[in-house]
Amino acid sequence: MAKDNDAKKDVQSEEEGGGGGKKKLIIIIVAALVLLLGAGAAVYFLFLKKPPPEEETTNEQVEMVQPPAEEETDIGPMVDIKEFIVNIISEDGTHYVKASLTLELNNEAVLEEANKRMPQIRDAVLLLIGNKTFEELQDLQGKKQIKAELKSKINSFLKTGRIKNVYLTDFVVQ
Repeated sequence: MAKDNDAKKDVQSEEEGGGGGKKKLIIIIVAALVLLLGAGAAVYFLFLKKPPPEEETTNEQVEMVQPPAEEETDIGPMVDIKEFIVNIISEDGTHYVKASLTLELNNEAVLEEANKRMPQIRDAVLLLIGNKTFEELQDLQGKKQIKAELKSKINSFLKTGRIKNVYLTDFVVQ
């Protein structure tokens, strides 16, 4: 019986060894396939794939385009509003605005009227800005809003022409 047990152990160890050989064979086949696929990909990318078209690199000098002189004549006469300081609405303390403006007018005739009405224009500016809050004047949208309101308000009392644009030449909110 001892011989039967030894014989069974030998058969089991041969079966286990034979199964290990099959596993090694499968691993070798998979590794060979991976190597073949890698080699095939390398051949494709190095030899068979067409290179991308090269961008034409020319050493042409670029000319600066200058606007025609006609566009410069579209700028109307300008009126400066000297620096002023105005308190603004604030819940958390005292805030003020220090600003200077330039008004672009649409014709020369309104230039004389604007100079005559400068106290009215300064009053309109001070009242409009003084009724704004600190938060409204901090961002870009608030500044654009104040410019539109100033343009509308000043145009309401000018008779000989209109304001084309309002330029904030100095604007500090503190």
